[in-house]
Amino acid sequence: MLDKYNRTINYLRISVTDRCNLRCSYCIPCEDFVVLSHDDILRFSEIVEVVRQGVELGVEKLRLTGGEPLVRRDVVRLVEMLAGVSGIRDLAMTTNGILLEKFALPLAGAGLMRVNISLDTVDSEKFSRLTSGGDINQVFRGIEAARNAGLEPVKLNCVVTKSSMEPDAVGVKKFAAENGLEVRFIHQMNLEEGEFSIVEGGAGGDCEQCNRLRLTANGKVRPCLFSDLSYDVRAMGARDALLAAVQHKPPCGTSCNHNQFYNIGG
Repeated sequence: MLDKYNRTINYLRISVTDRCNLRCSYCIPCEDFVVLSHDDILRFSEIVEVVRQGVELGVEKLRLTGGEPLVRRDVVRLVEMLAGVSGIRDLAMTTNGILLEKFALPLAGAGLMRVNISLDTVDSEKFSRLTSGGDINQVFRGIEAARNAGLEPVKLNCVVTKSSMEPDAVGVKKFAAENGLEVRFIHQMNLEEGEFSIVEGGAGGDCEQCNRLRLTANGKVRPCLFSDLSYDVRAMGARDALLAAVQHKPPCGTSCNHNQFYNIGG
């Protein structure tokens, strides 16, 4: 698919749930955040239909996100269903790693190819504070399980406040180098203010080269993370929603005033 700015759109990020087993301050900052009802969340069959239509239109890459995708019941079955769609050449997942020790091998067996794991510090006490009680040792075990399962390259997503030279980021970079991992530094974003930058070590944030659409857990196709535009696959049908999102994909992100990262799948 080509948008009107001649960008090839071949990448679909799929938020399979807005729920998470951690509560990172930059992702779920509000005290009274509201999660979707289960009736609003797309069924697996609906997600697969969106993917099938997307593949017919040129989608080749999928990434499962959340919230935290591994808290979605039977997520391994979903991976298996998506892996069975002919035309997908890259099937990946972004996870916080807490449940990955349990799921890495079944996910690989179902057809998942690789994982990105969120890790903003290697200091256990700071990790607990940032995530509202998370256990970093579960993440370390999840990383090892992913490597043993062949979900490689294993990439770490490290959110930084200002610079990848911050002490926590330097610690993550050292940990990655010692363990044969890749690392991407993502500058902390602000949806409402439209603050974002190009990911260090990755392609995110480069509007001129953006090749992605997002499918939210409740079935909205969003052409841009920093935009309030969305197209409902249940109301419009999967194909028309995807085509509308491509047609109206903006040249560059501006701001998003009606969502948080946990319910977009940033």
